[in-house]
Amino acid sequence: MACAKSMTDVAFEIMSKKKRAIQFKKLWEEVSKVYGVRNDQVAQFYADMTLDSRFVSLKGNRWDLINRHKFEESHVDISQIELDEDEPEEGEEDPDIVSEKENY
Repeated sequence: MACAKSMTDVAFEIMSKKKRAIQFKKLWEEVSKVYGVRNDQVAQFYADMTLDSRFVSLKGNRWDLINRHKFEESHVDISQIELDEDEPEEGEEDPDIVSEKENY
């Protein structure tokens, strides 16, 4: 029987009682028992966890409450990410601009 709370609310309650991070598989087992869901809903639960700002994903597919971690531990420094710009190199044509020859 499904309860009125969301799966992530159930996960939050479970994790609040624990002192440290938990493997996703173990968390899913506990949430599915309480929530009464089928294994085919694990992907939806994982997606919901990634979007819920109360949780943080750690190395080794472990999850924890974000308020237990320093900012530096739970956020990616995006200044170090290299972007693959789709701008043409010097001397190349811009692929988004249709040439006169193609405009017929």
